[in-house]
Amino acid sequence: MATSSLTFSTSLPKFCRPYSISITSPPQVSVYSKKLDSSISSALKISRRRTARASSMASSGITTIDQNNKKVVEVLYTEEDLAVSLAKYTSDLSDKFAKERGAFTVVVSGGSLIKSLRKLVEAPYVDSIDWSKWHVFWVDERVVPKDHPDSNYKLALDGFLSKVPIPPGNVYAINDALSAEGAADAYETCLKHLVHTGVINLSSLSGFPKFDLMLVGMGPDGHVASLFPGHPLLKENQKWVAHITDSPKPPPERITFTLPVINSSAYIALVVCGAGKASVVQTALGTNQNSEVFSCSNGFT
Repeated sequence: MATSSLTFSTSLPKFCRPYSISITSPPQVSVYSKKLDSSISSALKISRRRTARASSMASSGITTIDQNNKKVVEVLYTEEDLAVSLAKYTSDLSDKFAKERGAFTVVVSGGSLIKSLRKLVEAPYVDSIDWSKWHVFWVDERVVPKDHPDSNYKLALDGFLSKVPIPPGNVYAINDALSAEGAADAYETCLKHLVHTGVINLSSLSGFPKFDLMLVGMGPDGHVASLFPGHPLLKENQKWVAHITDSPKPPPERITFTLPVINSSAYIALVVCGAGKASVVQTALGTNQNSEVFSCSNGFT
């Protein structure tokens, strides 16, 4: 394995308050943070949660805590460590919200995230989690048939959902018979109905839906959900769900949660694997001279 020195400095405004980590070429890197701000390519593994919960994460790797802003930066050395850590973290939150409100609303993305959730379908989690309380949503989706190889629903179904007893009625896929605009409008209507019935909380601060846990990944260009660096959708602050027909990455037609919705979640985990994304991680954290291309005025807050 090649060895190199990687330094991550959390210097973006309000994104990660000043601290830095210097490590030797970890194959997997994860960062946890209380809030996301100013950068669409936030990178690594970022989660809203009380810092006291840091003990629930994997013991391997490097952990740095910002007590003032309740942000945790965690560096894990292998994808296996990440999967173990993510399973523990997700299971703890599932138990917390199932007991507190009788439901656990989870938003997932596509890509490598689903693979990183694999420990949840193994003991002890597959038998200890109350799956009947789970309600599953997608932070973004490609407007393709549900059985299409590009479908995030199919990816999640094959790799995760088919292996756990979540009630089918609690899994909210898009209507793939509609256009991108129609599918986005229908998904937002569904979310508003679930807010009305109490399945999803509404943020008293932002007025947007407040999901219990947002699990998202990051693309090699730094995009999150289907919100791409420099795209006008980054500035959308009214809609809950938007559509895109000119995605820089195929397929071009997609729907996506907007930044205010992502940011209103109770807990957020942005999960990114691989040393190959070190450059975009450094850009996201403000240590790269190209940081400006990823920032937006209406970013995570």
